[in-house]
Amino acid sequence: MRLQKMLCTIALIFSTVFVVAQPTVQPINIVITPDHDNWEYKLGEPSTFTIQVLKFGVPQKNVMVYYQIGPERMKPIKDDSVYLKDGRFITAGISMKEPGFLRCVATVVVDGKQYRNLTTTGYEISKIQPVVTKPADFDAFWSATSAELSKLPLDTKMTLLPDRSSAKTNVYHVNFQGYGGSRVYGILCIPKKSGKYPAVLQVPGAGVRAYGPDLELADQGVIVLTIGIHGISVILDPSVYADLVVGGLKSYFTYNMDDRDRYYYKRVYANTIRSNDLIFSLPEFDGHTLAVSGGSQGGALSIITASLDKRVKYLAAMYPALCDLTGYAANRAGGWPHMLSPNNVANTSNPKVINTLAYYDVVNFAKAVNIEGYYTWGFNDETCPPTSFYAAYNSINAPKQASIFHDTGHWTYTEQRAKYTNWLLSKLKQ
Repeated sequence: MRLQKMLCTIALIFSTVFVVAQPTVQPINIVITPDHDNWEYKLGEPSTFTIQVLKFGVPQKNVMVYYQIGPERMKPIKDDSVYLKDGRFITAGISMKEPGFLRCVATVVVDGKQYRNLTTTGYEISKIQPVVTKPADFDAFWSATSAELSKLPLDTKMTLLPDRSSAKTNVYHVNFQGYGGSRVYGILCIPKKSGKYPAVLQVPGAGVRAYGPDLELADQGVIVLTIGIHGISVILDPSVYADLVVGGLKSYFTYNMDDRDRYYYKRVYANTIRSNDLIFSLPEFDGHTLAVSGGSQGGALSIITASLDKRVKYLAAMYPALCDLTGYAANRAGGWPHMLSPNNVANTSNPKVINTLAYYDVVNFAKAVNIEGYYTWGFNDETCPPTSFYAAYNSINAPKQASIFHDTGHWTYTEQRAKYTNWLLSKLKQ
């Protein structure tokens, strides 16, 4: 049993590293360089891209490169190939007439293996406006949901996990009563030293998996609650989650999306508020200093939680998903999970689906955010297109800071993650 626990812990560590680390370095690297240092352009101004193929850092000559240029996730404007006689090629200039992002994707085959890279330029990105509209009863819908939560007892259950605790922090597996009779499961870190502490709610990215403690934050005197969203324990054997990914929880984000009251995310969004109820019930919490943090689906849930729960004082989000989902209706990229993409097999022609998604779109929550926020992402994100999350970011009228690492996709640099964590700590410990 001890060996099994150790292997599970190792698997968890590696899965966490995979989520936040940059892509694996390869011997062949396609370098695509825009002609503006800040990767940003005015409408009508052409972008040109310099394409090079490097092997062990050396430009390669006499290589065939295939490339496409066009708005992200849309049909390319330019689809061509070029033979790199001298090791580099500059594309013809292409511009955009509306605010958004223009993407150059290049591929090359070397020794039978295909390599790929991309670079994305932004056009007046501060002017990107959402396509989704806010339903007239949006606020009433979520107020009623919050009111239902307030009637439920927490019924908190905590189990100490000594093998995951540190010299400074006790780690618990917790579960408590959630929306609609569900249970919310998570990992709770509480500093061992007697006192009152600030807290952060960590909301998860998409998927079905186990979670571990964030001792980096907790050991510095912060209560950390990391939750799952699926109503199942977050310390099960990895094989359980693997089975659920291809079974009962496959494509969970589409479940009942033709019914705003039964859509999968209703319980998820409500239970982020419920998780804050747990934090406020802890005698070790200082009763005031609360932040919410997450990336991708978690970035979306961070914004949503800050919007719905005014007890939250600080917000930190990485490349949020679920933004401007109906962007595809305006022939531009919508947010993950791309329900309305032409390539999606889901039946999205149903007007009830369009109606439901408006109640769950991050944009409509972003408009009500009134606290200080830190946001970080890159222009090359293919999972959560920057057009979609800028539609949400531009809708936020509260103090906000965007830390852009241009060439990152759906991942972060170590330095980027450090800046993110340091910002959180600066707010929680001030």
